[in-house]
Amino acid sequence: MTRKERAEIVCGRLEEIYPDAVCSLTYYAPHELMIAGRLSAQCTDERVNQVTPILFAKYKSIEEFAAADVKDIEEIIRPCGLYKTKAASIVGMCRSIMEDFGGEIPSTIEELTKLPGIGRKTANLIMGDVFHKPAVVTDTHCIRISGRLGLTKNTEPVKVESDLRRILPLEKSSDFCHRLVLFGREYCKARGEKCGICPLADICVYFSGAKR
Repeated sequence: MTRKERAEIVCGRLEEIYPDAVCSLTYYAPHELMIAGRLSAQCTDERVNQVTPILFAKYKSIEEFAAADVKDIEEIIRPCGLYKTKAASIVGMCRSIMEDFGGEIPSTIEELTKLPGIGRKTANLIMGDVFHKPAVVTDTHCIRISGRLGLTKNTEPVKVESDLRRILPLEKSSDFCHRLVLFGREYCKARGEKCGICPLADICVYFSGAKR
């Protein structure tokens, strides 16, 4: 079985298991997803979703974030960790959008990654969920599970992204990554994985090796 064939099987099964592929970060406007994505670095989505309602209730637009007091942002997002760096980049990215992009979130990976604090993971998240373009969000779930399933031998995010772009149906790539998060939480955990009841065990390289 080729990696491309394996990827197509995995996509199909995950679609059956999780028909509703949704982002685990709660947001109602594109800039909110961008900011929530920044906050999720080294922080759980659950914790981010506890903080963002307070943040987004106080600052309702990119323009308001651009004019915000960084110290105030720090206090609100403190539970997310790395709050000083994250607060500075949130205000910085919004100022850059106002000054360099006419107040509109840019629509390419290259432009998005020029914004303070926005790496390829968050840029891909925006490309997929906001602009509905092919995207591969290489978070910890994606990297771990893709490796276990034999879809990549790499662990560096940019290399995993490159590998998956070559084998995934591009129109399904963004939803595939959302489904991997759900699958990782339910079955393929970093520790205590549930291989015995996993619906992908029969095609899983990791499980095949564990049985030997």
